[in-house]
Amino acid sequence: MRVLVVDDNRNGADALAVYLSLHDIECQTAYGGREAVILGCRWCPHVVLMDISMPQCNGYEAARALRHAPRTASAVIVAHTALDEPEVRRHLTGDEFDGYLQKGREPEQIMSLLRKLAR
Repeated sequence: MRVLVVDDNRNGADALAVYLSLHDIECQTAYGGREAVILGCRWCPHVVLMDISMPQCNGYEAARALRHAPRTASAVIVAHTALDEPEVRRHLTGDEFDGYLQKGREPEQIMSLLRKLAR
């Protein structure tokens, strides 16, 4: 499984990618929305863990762009953010995200989600 971790907090993105790599998941990191779209279209991840609050190109914009790109249209895109779920849902304009995980939760919740998706 290929997972793209997107977060403007480089330390957080790198730490999550290392954690997932230790569980035999192939990871790449992008530190902003534009970078996520470029890397995603090249690398074709199965899952994208997308931060929302990023400068320049936020998670909503990046998710929309990935949804419209042929090589990433079928990727599972999960909002991975400190924002609470009702706030995220209130700002959605379409089918940008397939799921939601709040930052600060146990990494095992991410692994649980990825195991479900792998089935």
